[in-house]
Amino acid sequence: MTVAVASGKGGTGKTTVAVNLALTLGGPLQFLDCDVEEPNAHLFLKPEIAEVDPVQVLIPEVDEERCTACGACGRACRYHAIVSLKTKPLVFPELCHGCGGCALACETGAIREAPREVGVIERGLRDGIRFAHGRLNVGEAMASPVIRALRHMADRSLLTIIDSPPGTSCPVVASVREADFVVLVTEPTPFGLNDLALAVAMVRELNLPFGVLINRSDIGNSAVREYCQAEGIPLLLEIPEDRRVAEAYSRGEPAIQAVPAMRESYESLYENICREEARQSLRQHPKERTHADV
Repeated sequence: MTVAVASGKGGTGKTTVAVNLALTLGGPLQFLDCDVEEPNAHLFLKPEIAEVDPVQVLIPEVDEERCTACGACGRACRYHAIVSLKTKPLVFPELCHGCGGCALACETGAIREAPREVGVIERGLRDGIRFAHGRLNVGEAMASPVIRALRHMADRSLLTIIDSPPGTSCPVVASVREADFVVLVTEPTPFGLNDLALAVAMVRELNLPFGVLINRSDIGNSAVREYCQAEGIPLLLEIPEDRRVAEAYSRGEPAIQAVPAMRESYESLYENICREEARQSLRQHPKERTHADV
């Protein structure tokens, strides 16, 4: 099973939940930090990085001798990454999605695709946990190619925990879209509720089983709980505010190390995830599961 931990906004404790869930379950499992613009799960898991692989995307290169300045390439590009100004086309590599549409549209064969490095993937191991995260190169605009490469390298035979980027934009969709279950981490505040509603809309659009975890549950108000009840969203776990957890976070230590009793909470979280994944998947695809599966 692949479990993605996501949130509608940053700062809700998404990485804390993902890391402590992985450490509670222990190996063999796989941990993917898909927050490639600012990965930080390694600060807590402390894996020994053994492999570094570049991530490349294909961008167009124009053969000026063959180019007739017909403009077909620019008309084919939805992202305005190549523009013909009745002379040779101008290429904007940072906007290119590497789809190859411009090369297909060019009837003279003046466009070929060349690789360009946009980031790296680092892989390592810690106590049976296979760790991998992506790092987007500074100045790059698109994180999704690095996230897709990271997901492509994953071992689908292992239990996988994904630490997704915050928000509901394209990088988040790229991280969660093939997950079996999504844990939405929020906090009981007006901002938390607003962004939770956006995240709920995203996972529902993707038709993914999901549930909500309320972090720092004893602050704020009850609006998030009322929203979940009204929307029929399962509440997987509530984690109260604990200064010891915050102090451990500042030292780069997992919460279950500072407060060992929290391990039971994360064990309960995983049990609830398994139960809800089975229930929601059965409801969405009733003919795909046998009685034995249930």
